[in-house]
Amino acid sequence: MKNALLALTLLIAIVACKNKTTTPATASTSGNTAVATSAPTLTPEQLGELGASIHKHPSEGMKLLADRGLTQEQFERAIRQVSSDPEASKRYAAAYKRNV
Repeated sequence: MKNALLALTLLIAIVACKNKTTTPATASTSGNTAVATSAPTLTPEQLGELGASIHKHPSEGMKLLADRGLTQEQFERAIRQVSSDPEASKRYAAAYKRNV
């Protein structure tokens, strides 16, 4: 339950960041569908570190995702996948807590 709340908090932060920023990179993501479909695979620990970074610097959320080669949708999908696996969820939460 605690991990699901963490994931939900991150998703809300990302959505809030997306609504506040309008950069050329965000506007052009629909034209780069080939790049968007080949998202890098991140470990639960890497996702936890990224989530903590977004939590610390919400105004830079989209840039942090872009630096890892992810879109908001890809990050959300990865978080949902991690949340569905109890062991991966524990690893994510531990990495998140270490980096917050």
